[in-house]
Amino acid sequence: MEIYLIRHTKPKIEDGICYGQSDIDLSPSFENDFQNLMQKIPSSFDIIFSSPLKRCRALAEKLNAKKIIYDNLLIELNFGEWEMKKWDEINKDDLNKWMSNYVNVSPPGGENYKQLNERVKQFWQKNISELNKDKIAIVTHAGVIRAVLAIMLELELQKTFMFSIDYCSATKINLSQTIPSLNFVNK
Repeated sequence: MEIYLIRHTKPKIEDGICYGQSDIDLSPSFENDFQNLMQKIPSSFDIIFSSPLKRCRALAEKLNAKKIIYDNLLIELNFGEWEMKKWDEINKDDLNKWMSNYVNVSPPGGENYKQLNERVKQFWQKNISELNKDKIAIVTHAGVIRAVLAIMLELELQKTFMFSIDYCSATKINLSQTIPSLNFVNK
């Protein structure tokens, strides 16, 4: 089984804004980004799982699949009161406390990385662990992709930030082998 972890295309938002679970539109570069992505992934999938947020949904619907399933467990980290604020406008003490331990500390009214990871584990156990399909796509967000990689590679959560997960990138997991393999097929 091949699983493609695909990050959404660039959202239509100025740089420096915290936007985890905010449902924002896509950048005008969407079509071009999509065409570049299609050169690196299969032309069709047996099934696509996707975050229901616009920036993932639009990409999932443009891919060719027999079935698309939207799942709230695939939504990005909830930044709570920080959503849609400029990073440099967030209280420095709160931000520093979170940044020093984002695995366990939540933004005010939000969730921490451990909670996001638990959601992703639920998704994986519910949908992927027993699935018998050849090609699967998961269209989602960088935090969710890192959480999947933590599960697959049995990594501590804070170590997953060594992976660069660019907009419109794909990471291929091959579960057909005795030892699962990863292939980063980024831009």
